[in-house]
Amino acid sequence: MKLGILDVQGDISEHLVTFRKAIREAGLDAHVESVRTPQAIADIDALVIPGGESTTVSMLMSRFGLDDALEKRIPDIPIFGTCAGLVLMCKKGAKMKAGQKTLSLLDAKVIRNAFGRQVDSFEAPLDIPAIGDEPFHGVFIRAPAIESVWGDCESLAEYNGLIVLARQGNMLASAFHPELTDDLRLHHMFLEMIQCQ
Repeated sequence: MKLGILDVQGDISEHLVTFRKAIREAGLDAHVESVRTPQAIADIDALVIPGGESTTVSMLMSRFGLDDALEKRIPDIPIFGTCAGLVLMCKKGAKMKAGQKTLSLLDAKVIRNAFGRQVDSFEAPLDIPAIGDEPFHGVFIRAPAIESVWGDCESLAEYNGLIVLARQGNMLASAFHPELTDDLRLHHMFLEMIQCQ
């Protein structure tokens, strides 16, 4: 199994470190690497779209042909988007910048910067029954949130009445940054999703 971390902008190294640790813990025969070319996208079994600035990530994906390469792989590969990755995965958006494109994958409406600006970043415990009873430590950095879902998209966690974790088929999206914690339960969840593919 080859897992790719989209490497155009954002917290790529943190995802590489945490997924490598989760793969070791799970004893999987898997490899994780950064991907930044259409050829690399064609060669992976799953993709992580990390946090960063969603408009910049969208622009760079388009400039380097990564959006077209990814479109050819959908819905064949599992995708995990965090923060900006969540923004790029949703079909509808509020507070989006003019001309910002998304991948239109999730049956969801996202709100960019739902909790405020960078100075409003925060941490909070989250109840995520899908991964167990112990609260998950959510790190929210200029975070988006999902206002509503429909179709096959389901909410897995909420904070202040907004959805902050959602799943649809082989796709997972979080408004927070699990890669900035030592809790690997969501990483293990995504690895299991890849194996079930």
